[in-house]
Formats: sequence, structure tokens, C-alpha cells
Amino acid sequence: MPNKIIIKNLQGLKASKIVSSMNSEDLEKVAERFSVSITPSLVKYLKKNPGSALFSQYVPSPDELNIKNDELQDPIGDDPHTPVKGITHRYPDRLLLKPIHTCAVYCRFCFRRDKVGRADQALNSEETRKALEYISENKQVWEVILSGGDPLVMSPAKISKIFSELEKIEHVKVIRIHTRVPLVSPEKINSTLLNSLKTNKALFLVLHCNSHEEITEEVSASLRLISDSGIPLLSQSVLLKDVNDDSVLLEKLFRKLVENRVKPYYLHHADKAEGTSHFRTSIAEGREYMESLRGDVSGICLPQYVLDIPGGKGKVPIGPTYLENFGEAYHVKDWKGCEHIYKD
Repeated sequence: MPNKIIIKNLQGLKASKIVSSMNSEDLEKVAERFSVSITPSLVKYLKKNPGSALFSQYVPSPDELNIKNDELQDPIGDDPHTPVKGITHRYPDRLLLKPIHTCAVYCRFCFRRDKVGRADQALNSEETRKALEYISENKQVWEVILSGGDPLVMSPAKISKIFSELEKIEHVKVIRIHTRVPLVSPEKINSTLLNSLKTNKALFLVLHCNSHEEITEEVSASLRLISDSGIPLLSQSVLLKDVNDDSVLLEKLFRKLVENRVKPYYLHHADKAEGTSHFRTSIAEGREYMESLRGDVSGICLPQYVLDIPGGKGKVPIGPTYLENFGEAYHVKDWKGCEHIYKD
């Protein structure tokens, strides 16, 4: 049976009539397998906008119980790159520090959906010490990415303590935070939280945002507080069927992000996490959307379309190709689709 926290979340969803079409038995079957949670601000928004693109991102569906043969519990291969608890070290100069495995909300397409939502997996003081010790001992680590889970659900005191320890590690020059909190709990972005993020390192906050509808007035206000505090904002999005699988919708998303001082960084092809096939598009579709945006929107608006190769092999760009080699010359296609010859 789902734990008490999940049952409470399900009852809240039912009480809000957001999932009135789904019976409790289906909800509990999904919750037995994958974590479920939704914030009060999202409940409020979804009650007013029942047809929103946010619905399928956060509200559980029986489709999640349809697990395909090629879907994986660890689709991007975190486990083989976990030298100590709380660390994922896939690339030489950067690693993930995952102090917490809980989130404010649980995305229905999450690639860590088998791990997130487990409060008991948060690092205790000794495990945190060992994770930070690993970072300190590995001199090639230039960037530390706080992920999980969502690091901004931790208390400002815990965040500040981690930052103060990272501050002592001379070879760490960059800290990156991956979060949903400004979107799903904008009221949490306040001076106390922002003060906990003060550091002499280069700090970037990466916002996970998939639809322009997510950027409400309250969210815009939270993003202004972050950027006004001097923290550069980037975004990562996932290409999702019936959420943003359209060049017009992607354009709205990327423009809205830039208007809110957020640079689109990555557009991820959806990972093959268990029970997520109803979200996935084809790579061909994704490449077509990205090609159609080239030239029509500012380059500032365009993220890199990437695939995280299953098995922990890393991310690779998979966007459209505009250059082909033919002997001594290249054929180059411009943004209007016209071909040109270019010689080195």
C-alpha cells in the first residue's frame, strides 16, 4: 500500500476534483509504484485551468502502469557512476551532489522516478561528509551540480551549510542548482532562501520548465527575485507529447523564458523511464521542431536538443544538421532551407 504521505496527497487531489475521472484504486496502484505529490499553488492553478498542459505533467495516470520492454528503472545510468552515496560522477570535471531525494512535486515522466520521493534516502550528516570528502579529494572536479530530488526543498540552513563546505574546496569553481521550486512553490523564493545561496563561486540556477503556462505572474515574480539577487538563470525542458510537442508551443515556452531572464539551455528527448511511453515523441519530430524554430526566433531562445544515451553514456546533441561534406566542399543549408556551397 502507498505510504501515509502519498495517500494524503491522493486524497488532496481527489478533494480538489482535479482527478475526479480517475478512481481511487487506479490512483493507489500508480502511487504504490511511483511517488505522487502536488503543491497547493498547483492545485489552485489546475482548478482554474483544468485543460492546462500542467495537468499531465503532475497528475498521475493509469498509463504509467503500462511499462514497455525497453523502459528502464535507471534510464540514464546513474547507478554505475555512484562512487559514494549522494554522488553521481559521470564526466571528469563535474558531478552531481544529491543531498535529498524528495521534491515539491513529482513529474510523471521523471527519469529518477524509481528513486525520488524516498525521504529515508536523504543524506545524513556522516553521508554528507563522505560525499563532500569525495569532491574534495577529486581535484579535477570543477563544477558541482546540486540535484536529487530538488535541493531547494531543503531548509535554508541546510543549503547554507552545504554551500559553506563547497566554498572551502578550492578546485570547485562552479555550483549549479537544478530545481522546480520557483515554478511550483514560488512563495518559497524569499530573502531567507536567497541568502542561503550566497557564494564566492560562480552560481547558476537551472529551472526545469516545459510549458509557457507554467510561468504565471507569481512565478515571474519569483524569477525576478532570483535574477535581481545576481544569480544567472538557465532552463532545461523535456520534449513531451501533448505538452509541448509543437514548434509553436516550444516557441512560446522559449520566448517566455527569455522574457523572464532565463536562457534556454537544454531540450531533453524524453528518457525511457518506466511507465512513460505516453509522453515520448520521436527524435525525428524533435529535430523538425528545432529546425522550424531556427531563424524565426532569436538564437538566445534556442536550447540544445539532447539525448541522454541509456546506460550512463552521457548526453549528445541530436538537433538538425545544416552542414554536409561532399569532397572538397560543404553543402550548407540556411534557415530558410536553401542550400549553399562552402569551401574551406
